[in-house]
Amino acid sequence: MTRTALVTGASSGLGAEFARQLAARGADVILVARDRAALAAVADGIRSTCGSNVEVLAADLLDADDLRAVEARVAAGVDLLVNNAGFGLDLAFEANDIADEVRHLRLHVEVAMRLTHAALPAMLARGEGRIVNVASVAGFVPRGTYGAVKGWLISFSRWANVAYAPRGVTVTAVCPGFVHTNFHERLGLPPGQEGVPPGMWLDAETVVREGLRDAARGRAVSIPSWRYTLLVAASRVLPDRVVVRAAARGR
Repeated sequence: MTRTALVTGASSGLGAEFARQLAARGADVILVARDRAALAAVADGIRSTCGSNVEVLAADLLDADDLRAVEARVAAGVDLLVNNAGFGLDLAFEANDIADEVRHLRLHVEVAMRLTHAALPAMLARGEGRIVNVASVAGFVPRGTYGAVKGWLISFSRWANVAYAPRGVTVTAVCPGFVHTNFHERLGLPPGQEGVPPGMWLDAETVVREGLRDAARGRAVSIPSWRYTLLVAASRVLPDRVVVRAAARGR
């Protein structure tokens, strides 16, 4: 069983659920996010239900000093790293502030790359470790810059799993579809306004449970739900114009 897990974006949503499920399995957890109060609330809940050791590390991963502090904590030794921190942007790239686009790119790609790089030396020296990169089924389809950054995570994870699994370190991209979290609220979309058919929603508990199961099996890619597995398969054979129109229906 994993002994120490560090989870970014752990103040809510999938990150908080990863922390809860890992703690329930006996891991000590390190929670990373910007909102110290929200992290403390998640930590208190974990301590009261699981009795695990919980460390709160409030950090803005887009701040150079804060990121270095998290890199140092990762390099000091963790058994499992969950790169989950992220946010979404409007699909209208031409209308988005380019500074927001750059922040979006850095958080999803540069931060995940840096933390993975920080984790690998100690994991490889031990001959054991797991890295989970929270991607998305959007990474398999043309869907603005969100799909592009998630596509990078998927490709990187597939390569890294081949490169490092023989040395005891597995890397898994967990690729959910639409999940009931506060992700869409942060985009300014109240419940029911996301344009997503009811049958396409997933719950965070299931996504995390299936993602951790696939990571334990050493799989490079985890797509929770057979519905999204079929959609990803279909996207590979349909013309781009069809896939782009279909993917643009939900936010």
